[in-house]
Amino acid sequence: EATADIPTTPKTVETPLGPCEGIELSSRTSLVPVLRAGLGMTEALSRLLPEADIRHLGYARNETTLEPEIYYSPATPNPAPDLALVLDPMLATGGSACDAVQVVKEWGATEVRFLGILGAPEGVEKLSATHPDVAIFLCGIDHQLNEKGYILPGLGDAGDRQFST
Repeated sequence: EATADIPTTPKTVETPLGPCEGIELSSRTSLVPVLRAGLGMTEALSRLLPEADIRHLGYARNETTLEPEIYYSPATPNPAPDLALVLDPMLATGGSACDAVQVVKEWGATEVRFLGILGAPEGVEKLSATHPDVAIFLCGIDHQLNEKGYILPGLGDAGDRQFST
């Protein structure tokens, strides 16, 4: 759903048995996984959008303040993407999502979308209030956050679950 309206142009692809009509992206698109949990969404989306480049952002959550702390940000892309898809499976407090979206906007992205798996009402509200121009795509929204900022009932730490840590 998050990619349904991305502009494309027709393209002829040469296969071993002959030409085949296909499509390609007609805009500069970037996938922006928020490390490390966003890596789990990157492969599937890069298969869907093979022309998209990948630009990582690294965040860790301060467990005392629950605020995001950036530890990795690449140089500003040149040219800037027309569309940036910020990938993070969990939208909990909304802190890292809001910060990541701001970084991508500072790169000069014309349009930004947030793609996740599961969210909490608090995170959705914060991202919507901070960046009302950003479309949010989630598979589901759970009940609330606990005192540690985890989604309830949730899935646990998505990065830990993916990487068995």
